[in-house]
Amino acid sequence: MTEPTDFISEIVRADNEAGTFDARVQTRFPPEPNGYLHIGHAKSIVVNFSTAQRFGGICNLRMDDTNPETEEAEYVEGILEDLRWLGYEPSKVVFASDYFEQLYAWAEYLVEQGKAYVDDQDGDTISEQRGGYGKPGIESPYRSRPAAESLDLLRRMRAGEFEDGARCLRAKIDMQSENMWLRDPVLYRIRRASHHRTADTWSIYPTYDWAHGQSDAIEGVTHSLCTMEFESHRPLYDWLLEQLPLPGDKPQQTEFARMEVTHTITSKRRLRNLVEDGVVEGWSDPRMPTLRGLRRRGYPAGAIRAFCVETGTTRTNSRQAIELLESFVRRDLNLTAQRRMVVLRPLRLVLDNWPTDADGNPEVEYFEVANNPENPDDGTRRVAFTGTLVIERDDFAEVPPPKFFRLSPGKEVRLRGAYLITATSVVKDSDGEVVEVRATYDPLSKGGSAPDGRKVKSTMHWVSVPQSVPVQAALYDRLFTAAVPGEASGEPLDDLNPASRELLTDALAEAAVAEASPGQVLQFERLGYFAADTDQPGLFHRTVGLRDEWAAIQKRAAKQ
Repeated sequence: MTEPTDFISEIVRADNEAGTFDARVQTRFPPEPNGYLHIGHAKSIVVNFSTAQRFGGICNLRMDDTNPETEEAEYVEGILEDLRWLGYEPSKVVFASDYFEQLYAWAEYLVEQGKAYVDDQDGDTISEQRGGYGKPGIESPYRSRPAAESLDLLRRMRAGEFEDGARCLRAKIDMQSENMWLRDPVLYRIRRASHHRTADTWSIYPTYDWAHGQSDAIEGVTHSLCTMEFESHRPLYDWLLEQLPLPGDKPQQTEFARMEVTHTITSKRRLRNLVEDGVVEGWSDPRMPTLRGLRRRGYPAGAIRAFCVETGTTRTNSRQAIELLESFVRRDLNLTAQRRMVVLRPLRLVLDNWPTDADGNPEVEYFEVANNPENPDDGTRRVAFTGTLVIERDDFAEVPPPKFFRLSPGKEVRLRGAYLITATSVVKDSDGEVVEVRATYDPLSKGGSAPDGRKVKSTMHWVSVPQSVPVQAALYDRLFTAAVPGEASGEPLDDLNPASRELLTDALAEAAVAEASPGQVLQFERLGYFAADTDQPGLFHRTVGLRDEWAAIQKRAAKQ
């Protein structure tokens, strides 16, 4: 097996060969528990966990719980559940809040060393004084405050003596630095908010930049793998660690490209808007790019992992085609999903010459059908066939258009695995709509082949009505019409697709469909892959269709 050659693997391999960190490898995945994980997080999960696994190391799950107003225990449990579903078990589950005492002690240390000070200015003033690119920063009038005074104020901040926003703790670095993150960043802010783990113990909370690197150091992280938006933070990450009496080696931050997917968004704020505004039916709505939404829709965890690996680990942000992701899903399900016959938009089909028993009741015949041609170990099932069936409404045309090879008056077609039939007449309702097709079957064509060798051009699926079970099917289109939501208007939600979901309530399925377990994915023959809902029996979500759109895209690209 060829060793991976992505740049992160090369860095870690070089560190191991040089004896850096004593050839030890430890990574971490640090989500904030203010929402559920999405497809973008999957990339980071795969990079962090696979890097540790590849080099015999460990990877922790660390909740970055430093913003109590937006974080909830519900999200903590959801993140852990989604991570394990994706196929990863963290070495430890830890929290930034586990280190609040140590982080505070180090904050006092920085103040004592003259590397941090308490600023009495409000947030807007501090932001304005930071300046901008090409615009010099302005030093706070409190920057030269004596260390003893800042230390006293910091302790009183912790004790809860001041109102929210009245003061903050800032690192004393360089207000003229070209890197904006080095212009005396805020380390602590006053927030009277109850924390999901520490309750009301703290009145001050660390910022991400103060908690991030120091938490890495406390845990013993060697390679802190972040997405590219944190590249500009790295000088601050290094500066803070260099000022402190660390318990071990200084971690090394390396950035890699985040991943976006076309026709989706991964902003937690906007995803929350979709939920709160009722655009979708919660975080697990099958249209959502959250891992729990993809799981409910029937995406296999292995397909998501393979997609993340295939798209590579680089330093250039990219937007991957959703058709590529669907191709991985389809490839996985083709091998694992059992086949079933379901008619989504039923049209009644009656075989006039179907035999009856002595009492005049239609006979029932059973066909032995493979559960999955791709996997003989899945065995076979018995499917009932009678003279009263349903077919897809689109499979019949009273006046067929050119090159229409499915059923029409006088035309012969094959019913999948059963018989050849020929339509003879139709029954219409008062509005002139066809509600029933009358036909005859060829008794000598059992199994779908005629003894005289005549050919038919169409094979259609069907369901026997007396043995059928009713099901509902939810069909999904892209949640966003634009490949890059918001590219034209600047607001992604402007590109929402109002027709992203269609619920079919009159579908009929062969009896075996009723045996599907919650979450199981079946291939509805000729229609696509469908996942049984985890909560509502009889509801199936279309995972993907059968047509490989990615292959078609590649063929078109090759011709250009």
